[in-house]
Amino acid sequence: MSGNPPEQSTKNTPTSSVADVSNDLRAVRMLRLQELRAQGQDPFQNNWAQTHTSKQATEAFVEGQDPGPEVSVAGRIVMQNDMGKSCFVKLLDRDGRIQAYVRKDVIGDEAYAAFKKLDLGDIVGVAGTLFKTKSGEITIRAHRYSLLAKSLRPLPEKWHGLTDSEQIYRQRYLDLIVNDASRERFQLRSKIVRAVREYLWSREFIEVETPVLQGIAGGAAARPFTTHFNALSCDFYLRIALELHLKRLLVGGFDRVFEIGRVFRNEGLSRRHNPEFTMLEVYQAYSDFRGMMMLVHDLVQYICRTALGGRTSIPRPEGGEIELAGKWREAKYQDLIIEATGDTGWFTRTREQKLAACAKLGIEVNPAHPDFAVTQDVFEKLIEPKLIQPTFVTHIPRELCPLAKFTPGDATTLDVFELCINGQEIAPAYSEQNDPLLQREQFEKQVGDDVQKLDEDFLTALEHGMPPAGGMGIGIDRLVILLTGAANIRDTILFPSLKPEAGADRS
Repeated sequence: MSGNPPEQSTKNTPTSSVADVSNDLRAVRMLRLQELRAQGQDPFQNNWAQTHTSKQATEAFVEGQDPGPEVSVAGRIVMQNDMGKSCFVKLLDRDGRIQAYVRKDVIGDEAYAAFKKLDLGDIVGVAGTLFKTKSGEITIRAHRYSLLAKSLRPLPEKWHGLTDSEQIYRQRYLDLIVNDASRERFQLRSKIVRAVREYLWSREFIEVETPVLQGIAGGAAARPFTTHFNALSCDFYLRIALELHLKRLLVGGFDRVFEIGRVFRNEGLSRRHNPEFTMLEVYQAYSDFRGMMMLVHDLVQYICRTALGGRTSIPRPEGGEIELAGKWREAKYQDLIIEATGDTGWFTRTREQKLAACAKLGIEVNPAHPDFAVTQDVFEKLIEPKLIQPTFVTHIPRELCPLAKFTPGDATTLDVFELCINGQEIAPAYSEQNDPLLQREQFEKQVGDDVQKLDEDFLTALEHGMPPAGGMGIGIDRLVILLTGAANIRDTILFPSLKPEAGADRS
């Protein structure tokens, strides 16, 4: 017969050669997978008897002991160095990297030939004894190995790294494999959250869970996500805050409660805002906003001691450092406004006069904003970005929050603080409003004619009596930004909100 044989699909024909598909790395790996299966090997194992992580194995090394301690590790191959009859590989696991040394005369010809066909990204188990190379690197002298999971796709950018931000967020798993800084940041986030819990547990707070789906979106001024509850035949909302259900628990006699939970606000995306984010809210009966000042200060110090290894100076990407140790500054909202505008009579001015002053200061303000919102624009655009070191901004205008108590002797301001660090709000805290009649009045002003947004069940709970209390919220993602030096909130959220890709092709 003459002519060429018909072209065969590499996905179905194990007899195709690697050279035939060398331009398609996935096809090469698929071919190797088929070869392994044709040899009766399972390239996706059930388990491996791991005795050490990379860090534990390194710490187990005993200088001068030969042979060294026996260890069994598992991880992803991230480096290969073929030296003919021996190979060095580096394995990545949850604790970092460790080197393994594989010799043909130790594991045998057949096993070594199979080992040399492993690819970067494959997950393997290696067992052997520890030794130190001439360059001083603690290494495993492999006695046996096993392929635990075949990687059918190559690591990104020919294994030199992942730099495209869109790909980082969409394929976070690749980011965690190839970017050490990213992996360490998320490991630190876990330690920070654990430290928050440990601190509050040590202060006899109990952790609770409250509904994510709610009939009324209350506790904050934000646009909610709406969904439909088929079983109840009515619309529900993803919660925009944790507050109102936690306060119900104060009424019920749980004097110290907290929740760390996901909150959803159907609003904008920015480097500091993600529609789905993690909040800590904490409430303590027989306390007030000053009690919350001490709580948040001590909480941050505890995080520094435990999660950050005692470090209290946080480098800023823009330069300089934030110092979290010592006493934090306290400043009244009104004093900061007067200082920024240079106008001691600011709070006696008309709305129109304030708008004109904002124009001179170069502050863009919505001309339809009410008086208090114009002043808040001055704070958010002129003052807050400059509050780099920890600052408690106290006694904000009463119009900004319907859930706090008025300042004794000054009903125009509230017994609250906003903790600002690195130019953003980290934690607002209140002396919580527990007068049910005043609370109703404040809610009614907030909702206007839309009485369906009035949370009657919460108001009923307050009428049963809520003890005086301090309450506070901390955005966990923003706290992680601060403590890790991340440039973007998406760098602190494993899977941030992204628009779905249309017809994405991963090949």
